[in-house]
Amino acid sequence: MTGEHPVSADTTDEQLLKRAQQGDSRAFDLLVLRYQHRIMAVVSRFISDRDEVLDVTQDAFIRAWRAMPKFRGDSQFYTWMYRIAVNTAKNHLVAKKRRPPSVDVDVDDAVGFDDAEGLRDIENPENALSGEQMGEAVHAAMMALPEDLRTAVTLREFDGLSYEEIAEVMESPVGTVRSRIFRAREHISNAIAHLLD
Repeated sequence: MTGEHPVSADTTDEQLLKRAQQGDSRAFDLLVLRYQHRIMAVVSRFISDRDEVLDVTQDAFIRAWRAMPKFRGDSQFYTWMYRIAVNTAKNHLVAKKRRPPSVDVDVDDAVGFDDAEGLRDIENPENALSGEQMGEAVHAAMMALPEDLRTAVTLREFDGLSYEEIAEVMESPVGTVRSRIFRAREHISNAIAHLLD
């Protein structure tokens, strides 16, 4: 049976990808709808202006649509799309003569770090440390990281990607990814240790 299957919200990513690779733009539109908010969040780590974020996100999806025939399916669609979005955002900044910034870290996002207990305790009344001060310290520590460590720890702690997915995005062995994340956490932990005493 080779009948035309309708494209619906229940269709899996794999099915949509197959259809999109055969030139079905409706299938690709559904993938865009599924992932546009996550991709916008990725782009907004590099670009703060909302209109620019929307433009770059749209540009990333256009690039993905054009590259669809080359998508080999050996990674998840989101992992592949993430890589395109990061490259599109960086290219946008280079074209605008702006250096890609480091990732902004909100103190609420920092619960993934090993010092999470200490970070969660910062709001208690007997602790004079403000959340803002902690957020600035974590942000400064992140900025001081080499780009490979910063990217690895960001993908793990803020995007929730698995080590295997991060290895795909960064095109590195899983062991290297684990090492980078360990070193990044250690650096951030040391940088904020004096605030947690």
